[in-house]
Amino acid sequence: MRDLPQSVLFCCDHNAVRSPMAEGIMKKFYGFETYVQSAGVISDMDIDGFAIAVCAEIGVELSRHRVRSFDEMQQWGDDLSSFDLVVALSPASRHKALDLTRYFHLEVIYWPIMDPTGIGDTRETKLAAYRQSRDQIAARLIETFGPPTEDARA
Repeated sequence: MRDLPQSVLFCCDHNAVRSPMAEGIMKKFYGFETYVQSAGVISDMDIDGFAIAVCAEIGVELSRHRVRSFDEMQQWGDDLSSFDLVVALSPASRHKALDLTRYFHLEVIYWPIMDPTGIGDTRETKLAAYRQSRDQIAARLIETFGPPTEDARA
């Protein structure tokens, strides 16, 4: 277990499912002591409706999430070098983060979180896949940073 970083960036392929879920869950678990953002390798999709639904089940609001790529993140004023930790949630985002951070002293860790998109034929089976990804993220957060803080759970 490690101390909470001052700032963390979660990244995945499109910033539409896994990284926004991780951003929202981290804020819910640990409050706003840590600056948390998310980005994707590309930003060609909107926030995923199933991700919004399964996060709402645990009190995490994602409907206002604005999808962005690494490039857009930097254009909007979040310089990669200002983050203490980058958590990649997909192989492509890990590769991109390592490529972008080779000039900075910045830690990149990889959590292989299942991509739930395209899994399941019915609404219920799709929701089950998204819940599994959500729960994988929550478990990794607790494993890495400890149990949610009291003031953040409310």
